[in-house]
Amino acid sequence: MRLFSVVMAAFVTALLVSNTVAVKVTQLGPFYFDGATILFPITYIFGDILTEVYGYKRSRIVVWTGFAACAFMSFIYWLVGILPAAEGWTGQSAYMSVLGQTPRIVIASLTAYFCGEFVNAYVLAKMKVATKGKYLWTRTIGSTLAGEGVDTVVFVIIAFLGVIPNHMLWYMMLSNYVFKTACEILATPATYAAVGFLKKVEHVDYYDTDTDFNPFKFSFKDLEGCTLNR
Repeated sequence: MRLFSVVMAAFVTALLVSNTVAVKVTQLGPFYFDGATILFPITYIFGDILTEVYGYKRSRIVVWTGFAACAFMSFIYWLVGILPAAEGWTGQSAYMSVLGQTPRIVIASLTAYFCGEFVNAYVLAKMKVATKGKYLWTRTIGSTLAGEGVDTVVFVIIAFLGVIPNHMLWYMMLSNYVFKTACEILATPATYAAVGFLKKVEHVDYYDTDTDFNPFKFSFKDLEGCTLNR
């Protein structure tokens, strides 16, 4: 698996950056969303590529790696934020407004990520077996519709219920979902190219025919012996 670590690093990087820029709420045309919406769909594209090429078991390890990285990042942001500011340094309020971690947002982000990514991987893996590896676009789009739907609903409800008016809550939820899924659909040609390249270079095209899909049951031994499985 010469490129597995590269894809995993790209996935975790996109995830960390998206969670950092999520503090800004913006509006483009009719869409009203947080900054992470621009980048977060990329993590689902990487998730699709990982599951399609390497299988659910290895994708599960990547999801847990991303979860741990996000939790650690949030802890460090919080820890640095509560440290006393040096005399004469006036950036404390700016730091806290951008990187200050509130427990509610952290819980919302981690819960939504965990649920959404595993739903995405599960649906894609099951669809791959059902379609016998054909019609990749149905799997990438179908899994994203399911995963992004779960992610968006869970995050917006946990993070903003009772904080913003209900009509704005549903509008934000819809805007996020439409924008994210549209990005996935538009990225389909790039996903096809990446999947084809990795399968050719890695000589692997994994089918989860006998996989235990329990998200909590994993072992780093799953990274060993990645072979062609039909």
